[in-house]
Amino acid sequence: MSDWKANGIKIIRAGELDTNTAQTPGMTRAAAITHATAGASKLWAGTVVVAPDARTAAHHHGEVETVLYIVRGRARFRWGDHLEFSEVAGPGDFIFVPPYVPHQEMNADPNEPVEAVVVRSGQEPVVVNLDIKEANEFPVPFHPRPGEN
Repeated sequence: MSDWKANGIKIIRAGELDTNTAQTPGMTRAAAITHATAGASKLWAGTVVVAPDARTAAHHHGEVETVLYIVRGRARFRWGDHLEFSEVAGPGDFIFVPPYVPHQEMNADPNEPVEAVVVRSGQEPVVVNLDIKEANEFPVPFHPRPGEN
């Protein structure tokens, strides 16, 4: 019989998130579900915050699949070899980032941070920051109206 008390559900409280994880300039990541915190072996989960009018550096996450769920704010996601594709996501939207896709997150709001939950298909905090010149060419601040890309 399994010891479900020791090997069952784990709750990681909001104040217990760990910011000692791989970071990308312009974004703050905090780990919640890791092997160390919960005994997870296949997933990593945490939070990300992008400050108002901020943007991340261009990056990818290696072979890891990533899912984001926007809790608060509006985020502009750019992706592609030259970050040539772009969409805005808001509260309640899910974003799927396939392995090795170069991407960048931007806050599309001048007053409110973007807050999101992120889940990855692996334990390694893979963040490969990329030198893509177009990452700095997109105007910030950029505040599209609802429905505008």
